[in-house]
Amino acid sequence: MVFSISMYFFKHDDMIIAFTNFRYPAYIIYPYAVVKLLGLVVLWSPGLKTLKECTYSGFFFAFILAFFAHYMIGDGGQMTAVVAFILLITSYIFYKKIN
Repeated sequence: MVFSISMYFFKHDDMIIAFTNFRYPAYIIYPYAVVKLLGLVVLWSPGLKTLKECTYSGFFFAFILAFFAHYMIGDGGQMTAVVAFILLITSYIFYKKIN
């Protein structure tokens, strides 16, 4: 997540090309980066149980949609989404065991 957020902010021109390949509007790059960053802050903060559940579900849908977006254009990036999804599920399982 940190890598993708940094790409959105520091490699904006490359991300515009990537988003237009997906047929997404380029103006959502910065808001999407901010939402991802806020999600990471929520996950790393102690407490905030309800907000963490919402964040996990948001990341869940983001990774599922990323998988299908990469699959549909055939750029081979879907495996990154699969790895992110597995890491998210692992994080969620450990979060539930701790709490």
